[in-house]
Amino acid sequence: MTQDGDLDGVVRKRIRGLRLARGWSLDDLAARCYLSPSTLSRIETGHRRIALDQLAPIARALGTTLDQLVESVTDEDVVIRPQRDTSRGVTTWLLTRDSGPRGVTVAKMRMTRPPGGEQRVHPGRDWFTVLSGVVELWLGDRRIRVETGQAAEFSCMIPHAFGALEAPAEMLCIFDHEGQRTHLHPDRVDD
Repeated sequence: MTQDGDLDGVVRKRIRGLRLARGWSLDDLAARCYLSPSTLSRIETGHRRIALDQLAPIARALGTTLDQLVESVTDEDVVIRPQRDTSRGVTTWLLTRDSGPRGVTVAKMRMTRPPGGEQRVHPGRDWFTVLSGVVELWLGDRRIRVETGQAAEFSCMIPHAFGALEAPAEMLCIFDHEGQRTHLHPDRVDD
């Protein structure tokens, strides 16, 4: 089977999967995209070629984009492996491969480094929640204890740093572009 044939089959499965996820019958989807139920049935089962002028209204009716509906299938590794930085006492799992909405990156971080170190400033806001342990957040002259189950959100224009208090701590973090650059790739930050 060709790559085009594989993609064609994936698009058909996506149409059917999205329709069923919404609890819609063929009649329901047909009414929303102005195609007949029999045409949709033949598209989903592969008995009819999918035309671009049919695909756009189907995607719109299913609440997705044409790009998402036809994006190619890759054999990318789906396992997220940790990135260890022993010199900084941080292990990071990047949970978003590409920047998400508004350029944010989601990461899980495990810290063994104590609080302190150089406080950084960058545009934007950072957000994190502590999954285990205790994190001490330094915001300028303030020292804030953030415990398991608690979260913090702050302006990054305030000099800040954070670290594990007493034992390793794990956090789920959301960083904008500058936060990602500063906290996940500090070697790339210009001083």
